[in-house]
Amino acid sequence: MKKYLLLLWAFWGMLCYAQKEYKVISPDRSISLELFRDVSGGMGYRLTVDRTSVIAASGLGFRTPEGKICPAVDWSVSDADFHQVDTVWRPLWGKRSVVADRYSEVRLRLADDLNPADQLDIVARAYDDGVAFRYEVPEESGLQVKGLECTAFNFAGDYTAWFYNGERHNIGPERLSETDGERLPVMTVKAADNLYLALHEACLAEGFPLRLKSSEGSCAFKAVSQPMALRPGYKSAWRVVFCGNTPGELVDSHLLELLNPDPDGGMDFSWVKPGVALWDWRINGAQWGGFTYSMNYPSWIRMVDFAAEQGFAYLVLDANWYGPEFESDSDPVKGEKANDVRRLIRYAKQKGIGIWLYLNDVAGRNYSLEETLKQYEAWGASGVKYGFMTGTDEEKNIKTRNITEVCARHKLLVDFHDYPVHPYGQMRTWPNAITREYCKAQLDGHDIFYPKTFVTSVFVNMIAGPVDMNNGMFDLRQGKTTRVDNNMEVPSTVVSEAARTLITFSGATILPDIPEYYRKYPALLSFLSAQKMPWRESKTLDGRIGEYIVMMREAADGAILIGAATDEEARSLQIPLSFLDEGSYEAEIVEDGETAHYLTERETCQVRKQDVTRHTVLNVRLAPGGGACIRIWKSSGSAR
Repeated sequence: MKKYLLLLWAFWGMLCYAQKEYKVISPDRSISLELFRDVSGGMGYRLTVDRTSVIAASGLGFRTPEGKICPAVDWSVSDADFHQVDTVWRPLWGKRSVVADRYSEVRLRLADDLNPADQLDIVARAYDDGVAFRYEVPEESGLQVKGLECTAFNFAGDYTAWFYNGERHNIGPERLSETDGERLPVMTVKAADNLYLALHEACLAEGFPLRLKSSEGSCAFKAVSQPMALRPGYKSAWRVVFCGNTPGELVDSHLLELLNPDPDGGMDFSWVKPGVALWDWRINGAQWGGFTYSMNYPSWIRMVDFAAEQGFAYLVLDANWYGPEFESDSDPVKGEKANDVRRLIRYAKQKGIGIWLYLNDVAGRNYSLEETLKQYEAWGASGVKYGFMTGTDEEKNIKTRNITEVCARHKLLVDFHDYPVHPYGQMRTWPNAITREYCKAQLDGHDIFYPKTFVTSVFVNMIAGPVDMNNGMFDLRQGKTTRVDNNMEVPSTVVSEAARTLITFSGATILPDIPEYYRKYPALLSFLSAQKMPWRESKTLDGRIGEYIVMMREAADGAILIGAATDEEARSLQIPLSFLDEGSYEAEIVEDGETAHYLTERETCQVRKQDVTRHTVLNVRLAPGGGACIRIWKSSGSAR
């Protein structure tokens, strides 16, 4: 069958080339991307999914400051190279352990008829879950020009869309014709009840991070651009359109990573270990049994001991451990708690726990980054949380890449916070780029973060890659607490908070509360402790944007975990377990209490156990703003 499909792909490629049509079709034949010459002689494209036009004729190419289009009518296609790929990618960590890498590709070589040395390639790919295209200037080309990208996305209907919105609630649902001005990707689109799209970019090596612009009354978007130096060796980012029958299929895709290169052959990333981490920022000021937690050595020791007890991987130390983070003379290796930090790292290492260190951009600029990270490696730190990077988006992208590379050389994981540049699949090239705050960390956002925010952002922000949202707060008492920072917690339920830790994809799931609050809920704590990474498999079982989501992940030890979360509405869900292998299983189901509510009664839950098989359909009830947590294991007389 595979041989037949490969021959069929090749036949289509030769036929399209012979007819001067340049079409790539996905391996499952559901998606067709056609490149063509438009009426002005320039290049354009169309996208069809399941024989339905979703992006009508849209422009490609660049425009010079003088107004010249490249390529235009006086350019010709000198070569069209079609080929297919059918292999697998085995990520060091990710949503699953094996990822199919199957696509058909065409590379068009275009040359200026008046100056044949000026050449530009357009490369297009069709996967089963989307398409991508990019511009490349061959090394042998003589093209040397400044150009503004002219890529457009002319949607075939007035669809509904949602957009990333920085550290605010997502924009949407919004009709395409209602959009007026610039929008940030990811752009998630509902084209029909059984057809969803998402726009983003992959492999942004240089240039201006993607933004999209439209005018009210139009369903057409264009890539906002700044002049780029088109020169031999130039490669644009991939323009990516995800396609799926459900929004969950977009979430589950690895398309962005597949469009990035493998790590440099000389880089060893075997030391990269994803996992659950504790965090000291939100424990500051919490009180229990006469002890007041703070960001200091005695509290850190308690957290490390708890992490070791539960099998968590890390403790993250946040700002001010080396002095006030925004003061230029706060030395990131000689600061006031540096000696305590070194002692802590040694202690934690004996317990099998890694320590992450916060580093503000002020210290990153004013002190040698190379020397700072070299010192952290010498101390035995495991990672760096980098905060408040400054600069334009283009400058931040370059800086993010540089910091990630320096961290990799010193065997440090890295988490970027505070308006980071958007992810674009770089975790394949740099597996140490393990998460970033491409969202509003929910504990800093009780003013804008509501249940509907979570079940929207997981279908928008999370398509871009791993996000650090800091879910999992179990102290949800109403009113102000003794916590030092943002002492009124986000409206949620304790069950939903636990479920969100699983639903949110991240290489470092960072838990914000003190040990005692987790110990109050043994079943939920077991659910957290069962999140052993890297994941063997992940699948969004159900969900609607802005309403609810049900996520399944298989842990490294084979445990099956399911998390469900809803918006402000209570709902009952039926969850088929058909993804299980044959055999008998036991399930522990944690639901919201009968009277639970995200505004009035947050800290209540109920636990039940049930024998299940792959033919079982679980019925769960979610309170308003609530959730459900399910842990499944093979029947053997005892739970994991």
